[in-house]
Amino acid sequence: MFKFHYRLERSALGLVGFIILVASIGGFIEIAPLFTIDETVEEAQDMRVYTPLEVAGRNIFIREGCYACHSQMIRTLRDEVDRYGPYSLAVESQYDHPQLWGSKRTGPDLARLGNKYSDAWHTTHLNNPRDLVPQSKMPAYRWLLRDQLRTDDLGQHLATLRTVGVPYTDDQIANATQDAYGQANPDSPEAGGVAERYGDATNIRPFDGQTDKLTDMDALVAYLQVLGNLTNAAHETQTAEVE
Repeated sequence: MFKFHYRLERSALGLVGFIILVASIGGFIEIAPLFTIDETVEEAQDMRVYTPLEVAGRNIFIREGCYACHSQMIRTLRDEVDRYGPYSLAVESQYDHPQLWGSKRTGPDLARLGNKYSDAWHTTHLNNPRDLVPQSKMPAYRWLLRDQLRTDDLGQHLATLRTVGVPYTDDQIANATQDAYGQANPDSPEAGGVAERYGDATNIRPFDGQTDKLTDMDALVAYLQVLGNLTNAAHETQTAEVE
């Protein structure tokens, strides 16, 4: 084995060819599962897309680097299921671009965070984590309450997501800006359109507690409150396995 390696190193072309061969084998092993993606991703009839406000919140989640400390992937290990809830299914992330699974956890996993805490809790926690968790190492994101959310480009965000397979309709794309405002202002005329386009179960309320303006905090809290609630597939799967 070692003699073969020594001889291979003396031949530049042979070494390059062997590297290409090994890399090709590794690449094929990584790519091959994509050919069966339709069989490995579960189907969920109740799966819904993110609202424009939730899309904006997800963008802020990524922008602020929240994914670096919080994964969104509950593994099948017993201790993880007991702590966080049903293990994650591929279908739950089919509309995530990019997906935020990972396994790095400086903080807890967020895959089932939606509606676990109140909007006020999230707003206080994001504004200054130590107000709720004195030992927290998480930085404060005070500007989220101050900064007004940009909404004029949300239609373009939804249109881009549609090009990679997220089934947004023309109506949803055309009304993205109004729907973002309406979701955080339940008393506004725009609120009715949100429920009509995204379902009656959609969270429609002033997420940061303010109704005078739409902030980055509204968007991020709206996103956090829907994590794990886009479909009930994971809960149904675990219940079926237990039975």
